[in-house]
Amino acid sequence: MNILLKSAKIIDNTQKDLHLKIRDILIKNGTIDKIASKIEPESKTKIVEYDNLHVSIGWFDSSVSFGEPGFEERETIANGLYTAAKSGFTDVVLNPNGHPVPDSSSDIVFLKNAAKDQPTNLYPLGTLTMKGEGEDLAELYDMKNAGAVGFYDYKNPLKNSNLLKIGLQYTQNFDGLLLSYPLDAKIAGKGIVNEGEISTKLGLKGIPALAEELQLARDLFILEYTGGKLHIPTISTANSVKIIADAKKKGLDVTCSVAVHNLFYTDDVLEDFDSSYKVMPPLRTTKDAKALIKGLKKGTIDFVTSDHTPLNIEEKRVEFDNASYGSIGLESAFGALNKILGTEMAIGLLAKGRERFGIETPQIKEGELACLALCNPKEDYIFSDNDINSTSKNSMFLDSTLKGRVYGSINKGVFTN
Repeated sequence: MNILLKSAKIIDNTQKDLHLKIRDILIKNGTIDKIASKIEPESKTKIVEYDNLHVSIGWFDSSVSFGEPGFEERETIANGLYTAAKSGFTDVVLNPNGHPVPDSSSDIVFLKNAAKDQPTNLYPLGTLTMKGEGEDLAELYDMKNAGAVGFYDYKNPLKNSNLLKIGLQYTQNFDGLLLSYPLDAKIAGKGIVNEGEISTKLGLKGIPALAEELQLARDLFILEYTGGKLHIPTISTANSVKIIADAKKKGLDVTCSVAVHNLFYTDDVLEDFDSSYKVMPPLRTTKDAKALIKGLKKGTIDFVTSDHTPLNIEEKRVEFDNASYGSIGLESAFGALNKILGTEMAIGLLAKGRERFGIETPQIKEGELACLALCNPKEDYIFSDNDINSTSKNSMFLDSTLKGRVYGSINKGVFTN
């Protein structure tokens, strides 16, 4: 089927001749056939025309969780990828936190096959260690050959620093990427929120910023010793930004990301003990949020993630202490980022990150496959249940005012809206 986008404002600062220009875009059999000021539709062409239509390359998310296998009641791969497509994401990296966790090549093949006919491309991570238990390295080389784009014991900090050392040395043989979650579990102890004025006031056990920063410093010292490629997912403190900046000045091959909610909210929202706001890493202070935003603007923080984590209602509607960590975030990612960073920067960040995982970045050019996100960045609205496509509804953004609606995405010749 042919698709014609009418009067679309193109956001792509890598192409000065098209950036911020309004153009018609004709897509034939999944490929961009023509970009021009005006294109007359041919027969059997689906015309896509929206108020204040903006278009960019399809968005990328480096940290999403679904439920399949093992927790399909939270989110199947099919519905998760449909949700991603409706939210403007054409490529997502899947965290290795199903049951069982993917620690072999056959597990990676299963995940890729489950996503084969879906509108959004799925790129699985394998675990770094067998069963994600932090004891012995998993089948890294075999998983890489099967399609794993990196190795990560999801939000399970590596206690054994020698394992990280060996992993970084070993993966250099096949250009593998390791991910290490920045948390010293001993220092974090039984903490569940940011340690500070709010945790003291509410009587909740706190996780000091030191727990993140100490583990981060350890990992970077090991990286400096071994070489290799390391990605630090979802940093959350001001000092972590400085530590990453210093590592990059040394020339270390390290990248990091930040979750959208750690930019949008601070621990002030915990006053009502609403477990929707219980996430890991925890929401930090205003000072931390400002430093994270500054780190993004300077390029110290490489990209953003929704850190999409669907959970059953039974895991959230309990006492704060007993609630599980996590919030869905695909549907709200653009509206939240656009509100705090502005349209060009928000879209630029959502389009970044593929190269780190060895994924080709699409282009808005004639002859290229159409991989596009469509949105209206001007609309203010209150995020509600009607905006959620996920099976789970555990969004901390409910009842928040966001800016910018997503119209959907075009990928594999299909418009998902």
